Amino acid sequence: MGKLTGRVAVVTGAAGGIGKASARLFASEGAAVVLLDLAESVEETAALICREGGEARACCVDSSREQIVAGVISDVIKDYGRLDVVLANAGISGGLKSLFEQDEDDWAQLLRINLTGTFLAIKHGAKAMAEGMGGSIICTASIAGLRSGAGGPAYSASKAGVINLVQVAAQQLSGSNVRVNAICPGLVETGMTSMIFDAARDAGKEGRLGRLNPLRRAGSADEIARAALFLASDDSSYVNGHALVVDGGLSTSHPVSRQEFGATAC
Repeated sequence: MGKLTGRVAVVTGAAGGIGKASARLFASEGAAVVLLDLAESVEETAALICREGGEARACCVDSSREQIVAGVISDVIKDYGRLDVVLANAGISGGLKSLFEQDEDDWAQLLRINLTGTFLAIKHGAKAMAEGMGGSIICTASIAGLRSGAGGPAYSASKAGVINLVQVAAQQLSGSNVRVNAICPGLVETGMTSMIFDAARDAGKEGRLGRLNPLRRAGSADEIARAALFLASDDSSYVNGHALVVDGGLSTSHPVSRQEFGATAC
């Protein structure tokens, strides 16, 4: 028996990185997984899970649109009769533009995907869970949402919003048996961070990545997925409204090279 045997999970942003690793782990622990992503490669994630002996289906959709999210959740309930886990993971980084380089359209798009998409996953996922036996909602935030120094202004604001939204949702779902938690990853190699890792490799400086945290290394998507499994499973049955930091200890100090006012972002 796996930790999620007989359960049904929805994972957004499942085409790669943390979403893909989490979906595979959830399936290996017995869950039927429904995968959402705008990238067509989400179909490859589903096919991989099926080859590994799991149960998965893919939906190539925009998880920041309410009608789409509501429709997917409705279909899950119709087809499976239950919803136990939602991992709201879809997100974009927006780069490291300063406040003065960030334009309104970029800001709006980033908040729509990172924060509004998470809100919609909670709103529709929690309703379905509350009408059933309850469940667990996990939202991918970031250490950038804790304090400055780990991301650009729009990204950091969106992830701070996710953390606060998780706390509010946990309170407003009192008595529903629906838990809502966040994960705050540190530096992890994913599609979103590939430019950083590729540049370091090209410069022969890969060993310097992650050296600012006490473990002196970057993290992997699989390590974040294991945290997601903990929050999805009964192992975390008394954990609610919490932001679980998985960053090698980086946020204990958040060392940062400050950008001076008027300087161009590197």
